[in-house]
Amino acid sequence: MKKIGILYSFNTHKTSKVAKRIADAFEGSAKTELINIEEITIEKFTQFDYLICGTATWFDGELPNHWDEFVPDIEDMDLNGKTIALFGLGDQKGYPENFLDGMGILAELFEEQGAKLVGFTSNEGYIYDSSTAERGDEFCGLGIDYETQGSKNKERVNAWVEKLNLEFS
Repeated sequence: MKKIGILYSFNTHKTSKVAKRIADAFEGSAKTELINIEEITIEKFTQFDYLICGTATWFDGELPNHWDEFVPDIEDMDLNGKTIALFGLGDQKGYPENFLDGMGILAELFEEQGAKLVGFTSNEGYIYDSSTAERGDEFCGLGIDYETQGSKNKERVNAWVEKLNLEFS
């Protein structure tokens, strides 16, 4: 059975809700472990077959502090052969000029270290001005907007996990 680490800050309410929903959606198809990014170690980060990393976007398109503190460690890692999926939270109405930028920053960081990103999703149905998480007509992971489209979260998470079950192989 696949061993998947789901990394996010336990102190972020909405990101925590999404992470737990993702873990629940994997039930029966993979063994997941919820991991607090605020307490992560390099050893813990590298022990999983697959990683799912979640983040919100803070301020004007920045990573939250809890991710920023682990960035120097990631920059020193060789992630060749590591498969990572991302999910990001943003507010497309309140912050349309940097929607999901936190996820885009993580994507670039992991790719620079050699990781393979999976779990891209369509950006159709979202209305925003720009995003560093955008790759053509897709996001580099699952985009969640609690403020504007919270009613779509469950459906989006379930469809994404189905996709990941195929891509995590």
